[in-house]
Amino acid sequence: MQKNDFQKALVQARAVGEKRKFVQKFDLVVNLRDIDLKQNENQKDLFVVLPFSKGKPVKVCAIVGPELTASAKTNMDAVVTTEEFPVFLQEKKKIRKLAQSCDFFVAQANIMPEIAKVFGRVLGPRGKMPNPKAGCVVPPNANLKPLVDKLRKTVKLSIKTQLSVKAMVGSEQMPDAEVLENIMTVYEAIVKALPSEVDNVRSVLIKRTMSPPVKVGAA
Repeated sequence: MQKNDFQKALVQARAVGEKRKFVQKFDLVVNLRDIDLKQNENQKDLFVVLPFSKGKPVKVCAIVGPELTASAKTNMDAVVTTEEFPVFLQEKKKIRKLAQSCDFFVAQANIMPEIAKVFGRVLGPRGKMPNPKAGCVVPPNANLKPLVDKLRKTVKLSIKTQLSVKAMVGSEQMPDAEVLENIMTVYEAIVKALPSEVDNVRSVLIKRTMSPPVKVGAA
């Protein structure tokens, strides 16, 4: 499949289906084959930084000590300080509400054991514990602004339980050129992570939220 195939499928995906009263998002779906997901080495968590926005506001929460509190309050959408940990320990529903409202969590590295103890049981099963692979575990003197900017254009991809990967890659309000670049970035990252690369790709689809999928490379 060439970039031109993706471009044709994107144009078609924009055209099919009914017009909705809300802004639909574009999803890329990559269906896989011939991978044994029971083997740990084949299970992947990928964090891919898109060249453009993914078409949806991304909220980032910082869990920090006093060293990063001021910077976090300036740059983050939500902030939890160590002083607030006892409240969250007593009221687990506060953690669940936070987990629901935020997409990424950034942690100050030297308090990670405490963070795991307070937040791990809620954030862990949701796949939202601060992840070093995404740059979300930071030193007490970290510059948070560039990290937040990066996370707002980051998509998390999991190849673990299903032979299919789905990612939001833009919205119908975005120009085709931007959505296409996001699509290619995600597709190439997935292919690179597969044991046999493109030979492990069964099919690729592009769709809008409420519209039928279009197969990339279809005649």
